[in-house]
Amino acid sequence: MDCPPVKPTLRAPLRTAIAAVAAAFVLLPSTSAAQSPPEATLDAVQVDSSIDRPIGIAESANQGTVTARQLENRPRARTGDLLEAVPGVVVTQHSGDGKANQYFARGFNLDHGTDFRTTVLGMPVNMPSHAHGQGYSDLNFLIPELISTIQYKKGTYFAEEGNFSAVGAAAFDYVRSLPRGLFSLELGSHRYRRAVLANSGSAGAGTLLYAVEAVGNDGPWEVAENYKRFNGLLSWNLRAGNDELRIAAMTLQSSWRATDQVPQRALVSGIVGRYGSLDASDGGDTARSSVSADWQRRYANGALHANAFLVRSRLNLFSNFTLFAKDPVNGDQFNQAEQRLLGGVNLDRAWNHKLGRFESETTVGLQLRQDRLSPVGLYTSVARQRLATTREDRVVESSAGLFASNTTRWTPWLRTVAGVRNDRARFRVNSSNPADSGSVDDAISSPKFSAIFTPAEWVELYLNWGRGFHSNDARGINNAVNRSTPLVPARGREAGVRIDGLVRGLQTTLALWELDLASELVFVGDAGTTQASRPSHRRGIELSNVYRFATGWSADLDLAWSRARFTDGAVAGPYIPGAVNRTASLGITAESGRWSGGMRVRHVGGRPLVEDNSVRSPSSTLVNAKFGYALARDVKLTLEVLNLLNRKVSDIDYYYESQLRNEGAPVADIHTHPAEMRALRVGMSMRF
Repeated sequence: MDCPPVKPTLRAPLRTAIAAVAAAFVLLPSTSAAQSPPEATLDAVQVDSSIDRPIGIAESANQGTVTARQLENRPRARTGDLLEAVPGVVVTQHSGDGKANQYFARGFNLDHGTDFRTTVLGMPVNMPSHAHGQGYSDLNFLIPELISTIQYKKGTYFAEEGNFSAVGAAAFDYVRSLPRGLFSLELGSHRYRRAVLANSGSAGAGTLLYAVEAVGNDGPWEVAENYKRFNGLLSWNLRAGNDELRIAAMTLQSSWRATDQVPQRALVSGIVGRYGSLDASDGGDTARSSVSADWQRRYANGALHANAFLVRSRLNLFSNFTLFAKDPVNGDQFNQAEQRLLGGVNLDRAWNHKLGRFESETTVGLQLRQDRLSPVGLYTSVARQRLATTREDRVVESSAGLFASNTTRWTPWLRTVAGVRNDRARFRVNSSNPADSGSVDDAISSPKFSAIFTPAEWVELYLNWGRGFHSNDARGINNAVNRSTPLVPARGREAGVRIDGLVRGLQTTLALWELDLASELVFVGDAGTTQASRPSHRRGIELSNVYRFATGWSADLDLAWSRARFTDGAVAGPYIPGAVNRTASLGITAESGRWSGGMRVRHVGGRPLVEDNSVRSPSSTLVNAKFGYALARDVKLTLEVLNLLNRKVSDIDYYYESQLRNEGAPVADIHTHPAEMRALRVGMSMRF
């Protein structure tokens, strides 16, 4: 049955603080909105393009913005690959394209999004207490041609970033309008096809933007993926004086057959081919629809921003990772399914003022969210037909976050950013097993501090410290045995430098960082999900370079090294399975006359697959390329070559027990999902 309505759970101090913030919003003088804003006393704390001038604006070395122009000539196998534009982030896939991607950053195997927060038009993408993985972040509803910016940041140092942001965060924003309409058609290897239609025009006092995208793909798999996806967007934008309002509706529908990872012994013995499947019925379908509203008002002394969203989503996923280890007759396929209704509101108010005689900017904000899952379930199945219910839960997860941040410029060469946020969450579960039902409340406070030194106009130094957190699955939190900690703290430290202009056209950033996590989230093969694990410590170095060496030509090089270890001294060993120790990305983009293009090399280092480091995944290197030629001002042809060198490497490797049909007992083995073979895609885009 459905859970009863959630009662207010905020303790008195937080309730009082929220009331005070709300009162501040209400009591702000409305007359100031009609005034022309005077010259600001302090630069607004927002991130400019990583190839422009972030010195004097950014709060850390690992903070920046990727623009639409930077994305245009990047080769891209999947929508989720957009996140690889964030330095140090690697995106792979271990199943069908309709499923959320696999992400790596800062020595983390982030699974499908744990500890890396993503938002689109202000809406959160990470899903807590998800059927498949905590923090599940499916970006397939994005339409790449509409992206205006990706603002990214890494670390626990930003008061406005809450749950799932310990490693980093990325915020996707869309254009409000298009200068001309767009029609794009792409065809490629393995029955790949994609079409996009988008345009905008006046609608009343505002601008109406619409876009539709249809995608199909079979992939190189022996069992054709039969991937089908449809995306739609309708948004309306109004600018009036000091106010701007955007209302947007989005929809996603997709279905697919999946070729999941297979044990290496099956590949070696010839039971299955490199692109073969051991359960041809794996796959799934998903849907997402949302409506959001975003309102901004400029005041003489700052700005007010309000965002509200409502998201309905569902997932029906069939997987078989262990084959016949649990059920030698029917096999081990299981069905993970959920239906979710998510709603929330974000408010923040920023104002410029004096702190004594010093220029200062203060921001306060409130973030509210509630997820209702009715139900989220795990079932045994055969050929996508359910056999039995393992567990089925109805979950209501509510959260409230209150934050404040202050930026003060003490001298022309020193400014500080001090912040704090307080988060409170309630996890209510009504389970098919009454012993696993219950309600748990938890709260966590996260102070932040950054000091930024600007000794010259071409160099900036950063010292950052902060606490963050991620939440655990509500079902694990309310389990009768082996209960998980509700809100898991993280603590990060970083020292960085940004050099921009010492060499004309070259920007370099270097960061040394550490991150302590009270509990890892790791993938568990026989459960097909993530579970809370041991405490950990990571440290690393990141180097990022962007060089604009000629008009229309640029190159970028990102290098990252990290060391990840469990810290509890358990006899199993200190190594964290899946923790990548190095990544590298080298790219070049060019525009010359009618020609344009880009080429990228991506390297992912080896990683341990078990705690004692006795089993490892090898490194991999892939090269992708994209070329374009403008037939006319409004017509462009493109060619993408993915996996240009046709490297036979893995997209992902795991180590766990599985059992083939002809085996009498489970066997521990590396389970691998290959990177796709070389593929060609040709496209034509027209502006109208």
